[in-house]
Order: sequence, then C-alpha cells, then structure tokens
Amino acid sequence: MCAHVLVAEDDEKQAELIRRSLLQEGHTATVVHDGEAALDEVRRHKPDLVVLDLMLPVVDGFGVCRVLRRDDDIPVLMLTARSAEEDVLLGLELGADDYMTKPYSPRELMARIRTVLRRSGRPADDQDRAVRAAGITVDPVRHEVHCDGARVECTPGEYEILRAMTAEPERVFSRRQLLQCTRGIDRASTERAIDVHIMNLRKKIEPDPRRPVRLLTVFGVGYKLSGGRG
Repeated sequence: MCAHVLVAEDDEKQAELIRRSLLQEGHTATVVHDGEAALDEVRRHKPDLVVLDLMLPVVDGFGVCRVLRRDDDIPVLMLTARSAEEDVLLGLELGADDYMTKPYSPRELMARIRTVLRRSGRPADDQDRAVRAAGITVDPVRHEVHCDGARVECTPGEYEILRAMTAEPERVFSRRQLLQCTRGIDRASTERAIDVHIMNLRKKIEPDPRRPVRLLTVFGVGYKLSGGRG
C-alpha cells in the first residue's frame, strides 16, 4: 500500500524533485509552497506524512509543526538548509519525527521517509508493494521481475531501470534520469550504457526486440514504458 505525502517546500525545483522521487517509490504526493497552504491541505486530506521545509513563507516550518502536533499525529520529516544545533533540537522538541539538512540525496531522503512511515505504522513503502505496468510486475520484496507471468532475470541495473519505469508508465525518462536510477548499483555506468541496458531488457520482455511495443524510444529525449498500468 502506498502512502500519500504532503511536500511543503517553497523551492519549486526541490519540491518537484521530491515529488518525482516519491512517485518512483510508489507513493502519491501533493506539493504546496507555503505554511498556510500546508495546514489547509492537512485539514482537507490528512496525508500519511509531511515533508516540511523550515524556511516557508507565511507560516514557517516551526509554526506548521506546532499546529500539527497540537491537532494531529501526522508524521513530520523536517527538511532545511539550517543545520545549527538549536534548530535541530527545536524541530525535534516540537515533535518532528526526523530532520534532514540540505543538500541531500533523493535516495537518502526516500530511505528516511521509509523509516518514518515504518515507525509510525502508516502505509508501507515500496518494500511492501509490487508495481505493475504493461504486463510487467516488479516485486521489491522478492526483488523479482515477471513479464506476462514469466520470471525475468535482470541485472541490478536493469532491475532499477524497470522499477522506475514501471512506477510511472508512459513517462519519458532521459538517459540521465535512468542513469540516476542505477547510481550506487553500477558506478561504472554511463549514459550510453543505458542504451545497452534498454537493448538487453528488450530481449527479455519484448515479443520482437527489433519492434518493441513496451520499451519505446522517444527520439531526442530517451525512453518510456508503454502499455498502461496492470
């Protein structure tokens, strides 16, 4: 089961990066850019987790956290460029479940989110759910891939690429974005190596690798997994 995460971050690029990372993990996400909007969103839809930047306009992250802890028990992961010890301690004293300072890696942020959700008993993360699209199932618990019901053996890099693309079917991924999926798995990989991964995956999941119907090339951009969810 996926979680619904509210991202309260006034930096639009940072917010979009977090949103896309959450989608790749199988979660849903709503983004707001000020503290008042964050509180309104919490009252309307009660998310499973709030990723809360401290330096928000209108109402800052400390103020948002005070209200959340007064009115609710929603887990809060604070995210900020302020790393002074007193800020960290105040955030935790106000009831934040975790605290990350910028800059950070999206992978580390997702790991922290998984931990907070697990501790809080909220809906589980991608470790507990399979993602399905275009006849492909990626099961993170068993670390297995099935295509039309048949087991497909994948290298670690191939697995991470399929996992990201299956989580967002029809999304066009650039080579650079797919390369980021394999970071830490295949450190020697390059953008051109992504083409090799895609070629090998087509041999494994396409009826005719020379005429792919699932892993499609979007010329001048990258690749997408086509075929819809299920």
